[in-house]
Amino acid sequence: MQGRLPGVGRARHLLLVEDSKRLASVLEDALRSRAERITHVTTLAAARQVLREQPPDAVLLDVSLPDGTSDSLLADLQAVEPLPHVIAISGNATAEQAFRLASGGVRAFIPKPLDLARLEAVWTQTLARPPDLVHALRASAGQVPLHQLEGVVRNTLVDEALAKSQGSVRGAAKLLRISRQLLQHILNGRK
Repeated sequence: MQGRLPGVGRARHLLLVEDSKRLASVLEDALRSRAERITHVTTLAAARQVLREQPPDAVLLDVSLPDGTSDSLLADLQAVEPLPHVIAISGNATAEQAFRLASGGVRAFIPKPLDLARLEAVWTQTLARPPDLVHALRASAGQVPLHQLEGVVRNTLVDEALAKSQGSVRGAAKLLRISRQLLQHILNGRK
């Protein structure tokens, strides 16, 4: 696996969790054009520290690591705001592990040995879709009052729409499919 992937589907911060330094080096080279910054760690403990201190917007996650399996990292990933795009990689994941990972919010699974064309296709598809909120919402049931959860979802959608419209209230309202007046009311309520 050599070369770089084209510059479509970029992440601001990619967390690469892979214990093989050789494979990690190849992945970093291949994904350099796909991420502004790449942080490589080799253990779950180091990944948890990065999630707390420098939350990524994309994660490439090996399933089997020296200090455990990546399904134990799922709750930590669900706590990251905004939810990162997560792709798992493995040469020997069981069907049960793959199911737990998918149930826990992992968006795609790539078998080892890795194929650069497959990685490119999965990366592009995964980053083109917004993260699935279903897993985070299910995990919040009974943990967070509904009105608080509604507020978080509303504020996140408003912030993302404003970012995508480069601060334009009119553009954000159009993306959200609400009136400009309603969006202005929501924004005034934040003050």
